[in-house]
Amino acid sequence: MNISITDALDLPDWLGTEQVSWQATTSLIEAPHVPGRLDGGSGLSHPLDLLAVDAAFPQAICPEPERQAAHQAWHYGEVLLVEIDLRLAAAVPGTRFDANVMCEALRRVAKSVGAPASNFTVVVTL
Repeated sequence: MNISITDALDLPDWLGTEQVSWQATTSLIEAPHVPGRLDGGSGLSHPLDLLAVDAAFPQAICPEPERQAAHQAWHYGEVLLVEIDLRLAAAVPGTRFDANVMCEALRRVAKSVGAPASNFTVVVTL
């Protein structure tokens, strides 16, 4: 898995101006990598996965520099955006996701593109 840090300024402009819905493309399971996508009101779509950077079994899911950067961003109320094999992901401290962490991660993604959190909706299949 190739992971590199990316910038929110490289994201499509519509993420900061439209109503956006994030949807997990798989059911919520206890996995450190949750694939998903952002869908805009105009019909546009952009991939956005969630990555729990502290997962380490059977091997570390995230390289140490990116893991530390994710913790630092989270500490300051932000979220680190990374690219994983050409897919955008929000890198979040922890080993797995629950509904609260997912919502907080997406609130921080909204903040990173200059959108109010009320513009973002989170859809999770149980």
